[in-house]
Amino acid sequence: MAQSLLPPEAQKAVAAVEQADIVIGIPSYNNSRTIGHVVQAAHAGLAKYFSQFTAVIVNSDGGSKDGTRDVVLGSSVQDSQLLMLSTPLKAVHRLSFPYHGIPGKGSAFRMIFQMAKDLNAKACCVVDSDLRSITPEWIDLLLRPVLFANFDFVAPYYHRHKYDGTITNSIIYPLTRCLYGQRLRQPIGGDFGMSNPLLCRYLERDDWETDVARFGIDIWMTTIAVAEGFRVCQSFLGAKLHDAKDPGSDLSAMLQQVVGSVFALMQEYDSAWRTRNGSTDAALFGFRYDVGLDPIQVNVERMLNQFRKGGEDLAEIWGLALREDTLRAILKLTKYAGPKEQFRLDDELWVRMIYEFGCAARDNRLERGHLLRSITPLYLGRVASFVVETAEMGAAEVEQRIERLCLTFEDLKPYLIDLWFGTKTAAREKAPQSEAPQAREMEA
Repeated sequence: MAQSLLPPEAQKAVAAVEQADIVIGIPSYNNSRTIGHVVQAAHAGLAKYFSQFTAVIVNSDGGSKDGTRDVVLGSSVQDSQLLMLSTPLKAVHRLSFPYHGIPGKGSAFRMIFQMAKDLNAKACCVVDSDLRSITPEWIDLLLRPVLFANFDFVAPYYHRHKYDGTITNSIIYPLTRCLYGQRLRQPIGGDFGMSNPLLCRYLERDDWETDVARFGIDIWMTTIAVAEGFRVCQSFLGAKLHDAKDPGSDLSAMLQQVVGSVFALMQEYDSAWRTRNGSTDAALFGFRYDVGLDPIQVNVERMLNQFRKGGEDLAEIWGLALREDTLRAILKLTKYAGPKEQFRLDDELWVRMIYEFGCAARDNRLERGHLLRSITPLYLGRVASFVVETAEMGAAEVEQRIERLCLTFEDLKPYLIDLWFGTKTAAREKAPQSEAPQAREMEA
């Protein structure tokens, strides 16, 4: 990608700085309330852990109207300097620029990566601008494995509230783990470290004008790193406290773009995942400890109502993706009228549904947008089931519950391979032929 794709002021900044060992990127859009803390943590992390390196902090902004860029450029780091054990040897440049292209986080990342490449950075990390829990140690944990242990990609590992990250927990983590065999717990976590060769690989790609430019960027980055054999690891960052949302609120655009990106990458890398069985732990850096988490309020009834409405309005669209027995089981659940505490959309039905949608998104290109949009009420039904099932569980029990779902994805991978490649495997026998286990009668 040519340097001319950078905005003129960014090109001038690159020419003035000339070279930087480290680039920290912070994408933003109307984050004036939180971004000052993020910038200060980044400064403090560089000064404390990487004072021997030249560094640049780049804010890639999507046209904020609340003074976000002014906060970045005016952030004081004097308070954090008091915590330093050594005096910084190198100055840190702070830069803030508007990005160009499709509105979204991916376009912001593209500019950050291009600047890191042009500055010949040895390592780059990106962190969200709405973080309230970021500390200077995050910068160390995201960059040190790249700079000193020859890893190419560092994914975050957080403690999160059991209802924060439901798209990750119900779809993205178990599916990515099953496909590519690496247990990266937060594949769309938002905060990553990467090497120069990997960010250059990202810039070589020609799909920046797709959903990757929006919410699909995180899973795109993770999948390329894993599927193409880059060295990957994860770092424990403690709690992720940010501007979380009720999983029943309007997350439809994010869900469609993230899941759509996963399905598109499944097609590109099917030769990589076809022969991979099971999964292995990725190397984990950092000291794990328990942390307090913000509570998240969840409206189960609203989610169930949208799930029921999906059954009324979308059965025809679902029928384009789902096999008859799967569709029959789902539609039966949409008519469930018993106590919400007994509602269950169980693992096996959910996994089959995701696999069938993945195949349908590949095979029905003209209907792909409708198919992806129609997943939202199904996802809400699954989240409602998860919430009522885990209402009394602690964090460790919930993690075990997610592990069970992951193992179901792995156990049913032959079913996906059978659907995807049209091969005759044991999947036909493995897949339930009766709807009873999935849409069992629920007693009042």
